[in-house]
Amino acid sequence: MDRGEEPLSARPALETESLRFLHVTVGSLLASYGWYILFSCVLLYIVIQKLSLRLRALRQRQLDQAEAVLEPDVVVKRQEALAAARLRMQEDLNAQVEKHKEKLRQLEEEKRRQKIEMWDSMQEGRSYKRNSGRPQEEDGPGPSTSSVIPKGKSDKKPLRGGGYNPLTGEGGGTCSWRPGRRGPSSGG
Repeated sequence: MDRGEEPLSARPALETESLRFLHVTVGSLLASYGWYILFSCVLLYIVIQKLSLRLRALRQRQLDQAEAVLEPDVVVKRQEALAAARLRMQEDLNAQVEKHKEKLRQLEEEKRRQKIEMWDSMQEGRSYKRNSGRPQEEDGPGPSTSSVIPKGKSDKKPLRGGGYNPLTGEGGGTCSWRPGRRGPSSGG
């Protein structure tokens, strides 16, 4: 019976020796590279999550495409809706173009009318410049310029006080500008 007991007692010693070796090896590996292993595991986890999201999205797109192929009615409805939207947009654009053309026609008509008025006034001998807001008046049958009333000054406030003139050099405060010396510089 000694032979049967020896291998049994030797086995736990071998297992404890291999366990001790494993403990020392793994412990030294974790002590040396533990943080690197931890960061690598976290990074691997994040990459796997991102790839799984993309894979799910790709599968969903393939399923949607398969459904669109299987259901031609949906495709036809989408195309009809797209065509209707394009038609509405084109009609809006055409309406805007027509409004713009109408404005241009009105402006051209106004310019043409002003040119005709200017030509008529030049033929009658009046000034061809039109006073803004005041129609031209006729005093007599002939072209008389002496009867035109001169335009009065408007009630605008002057930009500066009446006594200030920057060209005189007065009233500008303590600073006064003097021109520099003429001739070559005094350095030798």
